[in-house]
Amino acid sequence: MTVLEGFIAQYGALVVFVGAALEGETMVVLAGFLAHHGVLDVRTVAIAAFAGSFLGDEAWFWAGRRFADRPFIARQRQRPLFAAAMARVEAHPVAFILAFRFLYGLRTVSPLAIGASQVPFRLFMVLNAISAAVWAVLITAIGWTFGRTAEVALGRIDRAEHKLLAGLAAGVLVAVAVYYLVRLLRSRTD
Repeated sequence: MTVLEGFIAQYGALVVFVGAALEGETMVVLAGFLAHHGVLDVRTVAIAAFAGSFLGDEAWFWAGRRFADRPFIARQRQRPLFAAAMARVEAHPVAFILAFRFLYGLRTVSPLAIGASQVPFRLFMVLNAISAAVWAVLITAIGWTFGRTAEVALGRIDRAEHKLLAGLAAGVLVAVAVYYLVRLLRSRTD
């Protein structure tokens, strides 16, 4: 094991946790890719992704709830993304809470908006846990699948640097594909 592989193996779960908390599809895809190549454990990646996503959104929810009447939230209400999130959570709270982490552009602002809404904490917590679990498994599996596909297409990747670069490329490709898919879907609904 190289120094880089050792570093990733030792701190990878923490990096996935932080990346998932900060809107980290790319980080989780990369970690899933590295799990396929034996650098990280796939279960650890999925658990760290779940924990980071769930706890990060819980923190944003509490910030929205705690500061709902403060100028910061008042300014946020004037922004289009926040206003869109508020409108969606008020119209369909359960569906929106289950789906927001899959909606490009609304991932970070949504739990803040949900916190500023009238959605009960317990409802948010349960739905957030369900959504975070599905998201973590799905995004980790996408990374794992890219790892398998890269191995079939390119052969076995042995050097840690090559695994990291290939995984990063896979993560960027997924992020770009999701971005354009969401734009396409939005343009069809407008």
